[in-house]
Amino acid sequence: MDLRRSIKVFFDAANRHDLHEMEDLFTESAEFYFPKTQPLVGKKRVLRFFGILFRQYPELTFHVLMTITERDKAAVHWTNKGANRKGAAYENEGVTILRFENGKISFISDFFKDTGKF
Repeated sequence: MDLRRSIKVFFDAANRHDLHEMEDLFTESAEFYFPKTQPLVGKKRVLRFFGILFRQYPELTFHVLMTITERDKAAVHWTNKGANRKGAAYENEGVTILRFENGKISFISDFFKDTGKF
């Protein structure tokens, strides 16, 4: 699967909160770096994080604005919008850096700003 297709599959699965499909997208030793958290190493820990995120934000949709790829790496600029489990509106903008090994995500790191506060 080419990088752009893999990225689309990842964000589509995230928009559906589909952890089962997301499981197939990561290497066993995937690393995830998310602001204000300790690094998460291993597919199970990464998926556990996404499960918590989706429970905290049951309404959360990403819109990909731009994707830049180079060999086995990608930078994806996105916006998202939704509501947390208490119903409070949420929106943000950020960039996700991805690295792939054999077509699967081996590294993911998010950088974002809280645009909802402005």
